[in-house]
Amino acid sequence: MKPLGIAFIGYGSIGRVHAMGYRNLPFLYGLDHEAVRIVGVATAHPESAQAAARELGCDVWSDDYRTLLDREDVDVVDICTPNAAHLQPVLDAAAAGKHIYCEKPLGLTVTEARRMVEAVERAGVKHQVTFHNRFVPAVLRAKQLLDEGYVGEVFSFQSRYHRSSYIDPNKPISWKLRMETSGGGALFDLGAHALDLLRYLLGDVAAVRATLRTLIPQRPVAPGSSQLVPVDVDDFALLELRMASGAFGTMEASRVATGATNDMGVEIYGSKGALRYNFADPNWLYAYSLDAAGGPISGQRGFTRIETIQRYPGAQSPDWTAPTGFVRAHAECQYRFLRAIWDDRAPAPDMTDGLRVQEIMAAAQRSDEEQRWVEIA
Repeated sequence: MKPLGIAFIGYGSIGRVHAMGYRNLPFLYGLDHEAVRIVGVATAHPESAQAAARELGCDVWSDDYRTLLDREDVDVVDICTPNAAHLQPVLDAAAAGKHIYCEKPLGLTVTEARRMVEAVERAGVKHQVTFHNRFVPAVLRAKQLLDEGYVGEVFSFQSRYHRSSYIDPNKPISWKLRMETSGGGALFDLGAHALDLLRYLLGDVAAVRATLRTLIPQRPVAPGSSQLVPVDVDDFALLELRMASGAFGTMEASRVATGATNDMGVEIYGSKGALRYNFADPNWLYAYSLDAAGGPISGQRGFTRIETIQRYPGAQSPDWTAPTGFVRAHAECQYRFLRAIWDDRAPAPDMTDGLRVQEIMAAAQRSDEEQRWVEIA
């Protein structure tokens, strides 16, 4: 197993989560301590880059990420920059022959996302997008049951990702609240995760009808400032979705859901059963089976709480009985990417999955503008 050198491009709060994941992999999977090594980090400013290097325990830092791409000891580039700064690092890293692990959403537009997919495919490098919610234990169990036909034909579904992170109208403007730097608001920030989860569980989306709303239209330019500037991205997104399978449902994404912390959930209803999952309870899946209930009318009716706790293939520590959560799902997403490099196989979810989500989000924005259903090719 060839040791892999990791270089960070960008290092904020999500970069710290990725760093925790890489640091934990040797303990989680019994790997040699040199199997995954953080080589260097690049950020926009020398001061922040040097501080990040101290935190990461690496000697290499720069305010120009291209210096990292020239290093032979860098095998994987982990891109944790704001949305608007994904495209060029991906293109440059692919040209340099580096494998790429990129935060979501893949780009600002479908055109950007398509350019990235074309670049990595042309370069022949491995690539993955951080859709870590696929690797929550309850989601993995739901996928298994769906593939086995547990719920029968899927009729309908409901999905949500609610946070209250922008409920305070005095929270100042930031790159996440500007269209030119984020590409979209709650739809891009939270909806990207929810949409990938629906694609993972239920297949491709065929059409969308969306309503996007900016509920706090102005924000201070800086903390404590009385000067307000307009917000041009959505605070709330409501999508009606028609899947290629014929299933129909909704997805809500909100950053102004009062009282919500990290409330992500899915409910799926089929001809033979149903499934429910909530990210606040990631170690358990709730399932209902008509067969187990003795039919649609009689028998012992009700949802069953199914154990799904941390049964990750190959994991050695902690054992399967330990509850898991946000950081562990990130680590699993990262491990599967590195494992794909070691085993020379295709990673998933890859940038093509990121492109598909980008297409759905673009269709949703168009639907909101034109107030109609939009088909997705």
